[in-house]
Amino acid sequence: MISTFVVEDDPVLAEAHAAFTRRVPGFEVAGIAGLGTEALRMLATREVDLLLLDLYLPDVHGLDLCRAMRARGHQADVIVVTSARDLALVRSAVALGVVHYLLKPFSFAAFSERLHGYAEYRRRIADEPGETTAAGQDDVDQAFAALRHAPRTPPLPKGLAAATLEAVVARLRTGTRVSAADIADAVGVSRPTARRYLDHLSARRLVQREPRYGGAGRPEFVYRWLGDGPPV
Repeated sequence: MISTFVVEDDPVLAEAHAAFTRRVPGFEVAGIAGLGTEALRMLATREVDLLLLDLYLPDVHGLDLCRAMRARGHQADVIVVTSARDLALVRSAVALGVVHYLLKPFSFAAFSERLHGYAEYRRRIADEPGETTAAGQDDVDQAFAALRHAPRTPPLPKGLAAATLEAVVARLRTGTRVSAADIADAVGVSRPTARRYLDHLSARRLVQREPRYGGAGRPEFVYRWLGDGPPV
């Protein structure tokens, strides 16, 4: 099993990323931390193969956490899970040996693809008994190729923010039918804004809209999460 550690300061997102990880065969969740200092303490007490790391932590930047890990001798691989699109950060992440850079929000399919690729990469570079070197260039190429991914997440419609969309999706994934008013209260946006995000998810066929009849007047619409499909 690949021992995976989730470092994310938003409790809802942390649990969502942990739940995604548990759904991928061959992976287990070793722990969850909301602070960089907490993550370093936990890494000192357990064996971890992979970190799912948010960059914007309350106490330390994620890349500084990577540097601190390496300085202390921790060799766990890192998949950055973030909404940060700054190319300078991407270059810094590559320089620190980050194996994937996954932009929020994402579908389970996109997340699973990267974890499967990482698992295949580990399988290809694992030492066989009595074998410590690659047979040739093809072996090295195939190991690195396992980390690559093909699909791209389509851009969001104008006016929609990735971080807000992720919060909406996290609320929907609780499994209950929610209205635009419920989303507005949970996320901290207006009802018309919440409805725009819900309509976007409905167009992507990730939620189902259903009328809910109550008192007099027009019915209220509620939304039900259908599962993880194409990237949102």
